[in-house]
Amino acid sequence: MKKRTLGKSKLEVSALGLGCMGMNFAFPPYPDKAAMISLLRSAVDRGVTLFDTAEAYGPFTNEELVGEALAACRDRVVIATKFGFEFGADGKQTGVNSRPEHIKEAVEGSLRRLKTDAIDLYYQHRVDPKVPIEEVAGAVKELIAQGKVKHFGMSEAGVNTIRRAHAVVPLTAVQSEYSIWWRAPEAEVLPALEELGVGFVPFSPLGRGFLTGKIDETTTFESADFRSGLPRFTEENRKANRAVVDLLHEIAARKGATPAQIALAWLLAQKPWIVPIPGTTKLNRLEENLGGAGLELSAEDLREIDGAASKIAVQGARYPERLERMTNL
Repeated sequence: MKKRTLGKSKLEVSALGLGCMGMNFAFPPYPDKAAMISLLRSAVDRGVTLFDTAEAYGPFTNEELVGEALAACRDRVVIATKFGFEFGADGKQTGVNSRPEHIKEAVEGSLRRLKTDAIDLYYQHRVDPKVPIEEVAGAVKELIAQGKVKHFGMSEAGVNTIRRAHAVVPLTAVQSEYSIWWRAPEAEVLPALEELGVGFVPFSPLGRGFLTGKIDETTTFESADFRSGLPRFTEENRKANRAVVDLLHEIAARKGATPAQIALAWLLAQKPWIVPIPGTTKLNRLEENLGGAGLELSAEDLREIDGAASKIAVQGARYPERLERMTNL
């Protein structure tokens, strides 16, 4: 597995990480725990070093899964997790909370569940508009000084907030959705990160499974499946958006690859400091995704993909309005 460095941070990770959320959160039905522990360890054996989780996934159970699976190989992996939500007694999110005292409580829980003395990369999961970002960054800076956190990151933050946070403590990475069918970060975020020397970690690089070509208008989702409430995944929009997958299929056929591999190779070709984190619960999909890291797209390939993609109008918002309001603050 090739390695990449996240910006100027000197944090070196595998070119593709593994998003762990779907192993027991958001995308049912879930495999049993033993199968996911085996999958996580198989990823390590295949050279994956970056593993992404969050206290909100479950909540808490995803961190526990990652912690148990990776405890025996902790010195070989980089674990990223996230803070910034508050939870009720029923475990449901009750809102964002990035008050410094809450961050200091949250980190202790994450350290315990992840069975580690230090979190390699600690993201603010969503910007809290009620707490100045300087206070948030200052709290994380204290955790870094205490050795509980090694690197600071932000998820789905806007450029102004990124700059303000980076002025307090250097950011190692920003995590946001980015793929061939969601390219909003290209307008402002990626240029700012390049200027600041901050790495970029795209989540949902396969469009929550849509870009694999395995989802179409006939696919049904359980009510608890996160995608069932997303405008982009209505039956009508899935049918319209097949044009994106058709493009990937066409390129993949010529390259002897799969649509997922083309989608990942396209992302990796954008910048050398981009590290996508596709998620999966299946070993064959893990191996397929990792094949995308070794796929080289030529400048001509990239021009062709960009030219064809620019003619496709992707249908449907990526989030309902209430969730979209929590991004790019």
